Amino acid sequence: MKKIIVIVGPTGVGKTKLSIELAKKYSGEIINADSTQVYRELNIATAKITEEEKENIKHHLFDIKDIQDFYSVFDYQQDCRKKIEEILNKNKTPILVGGTGLYIKAALYDYKFNEEENFQSFDDLTDEELYQKLLEIDPHSEIHKNNRKRIVRAINYFLNNNKPLSENLKTNRLLYDCIFIGLTTDRENLYNIINNRVEKMLDIGLMAEAKKLYDRKIRTKAVMTPIGYKELFDYFDKKISLEEAIDLIKRHSRHYAKRQYTWFNHQMNINWFNVDYENFNNTIKEIEEFIQNNR
Repeated sequence: MKKIIVIVGPTGVGKTKLSIELAKKYSGEIINADSTQVYRELNIATAKITEEEKENIKHHLFDIKDIQDFYSVFDYQQDCRKKIEEILNKNKTPILVGGTGLYIKAALYDYKFNEEENFQSFDDLTDEELYQKLLEIDPHSEIHKNNRKRIVRAINYFLNNNKPLSENLKTNRLLYDCIFIGLTTDRENLYNIINNRVEKMLDIGLMAEAKKLYDRKIRTKAVMTPIGYKELFDYFDKKISLEEAIDLIKRHSRHYAKRQYTWFNHQMNINWFNVDYENFNNTIKEIEEFIQNNR
C-alpha cells in the first residue's frame, strides 16, 4: 500500500505496540514523530522504544542528534519527508508514530518554514510574561497560556520567520495520502496508565538517567523539554521533595495528554479508536479492518 499510516495519542496508550503490528502486516518502516526521541541519551523519560520492542522492524529518526545539538521543526520537516520518500520508493509503508502534533503536521502538510538560525529559551521570563510576549506578536494565537513549551516554540518561529505561527497553521492541504489513526481511552483509565508509567520509569532508572544529566550541568532545549528531567532537577537542587517531584511528573504528563487530544482534534482529521486493554488484539483487528476499507 502507498498510503502513509499515522499513529497518534498520548504516552502509554499503545502506539508502539500497534505500530509494530501494522508494520508487520503492511511491510512498514516506522518514523519517529516525537520531538524528544530524536536525541540520544534521553531514553526513559521520553518512553523511547527499546531494541527488543522494535522486533527487527526498521525505525527512523530515533537517536539522530546529540543533546547539545539544536534541532528544529524545520529540521524535522526536511528529515521526515526524506525518509517518507525513501520508504515509498522501496514500495514499503511509512508509519509515523508519536505525539508531537506540530512535527507531524509540518511533515505531512503544506507548511512553509525557514531554517531556524537560533533558539531562545526565555528562561528569564515568567509564564505570564512569556504569554504576553506571544500575544504581542501573534494576537490570534490559540495556544493555552500555561503551555510554555509551545509558546516558546511559537515565539522562536516568529523570530526566525517574521510572521506568526498561527498563520502557518491554517493550511489543511496534505502533501501525501494518509490514514490518521488515534488511540484513546476514557480519562480515568488514561490517567491511571500515565501514573503507572511514571512509576515504571522510576523503577527502571529514571532517577539515575536524570542525575547523570544534572551532574553534567546540561540544560539544553533537548533536556529541559521532556517531562521528567526538570522536575527531578528541582529535587536534586533541594527545592522540592522527591514525592513532590514525582507528583509533578505525573501531573504534567496528565496535562500534556489532555493538550495533545485538544490539539489533534483541532488540527487533524483523526480516526479515534478506543483501546481494548483486556485484549489489545481486538484493537489491532479493528484498526486493520478500518485501514483495509480505506486503502
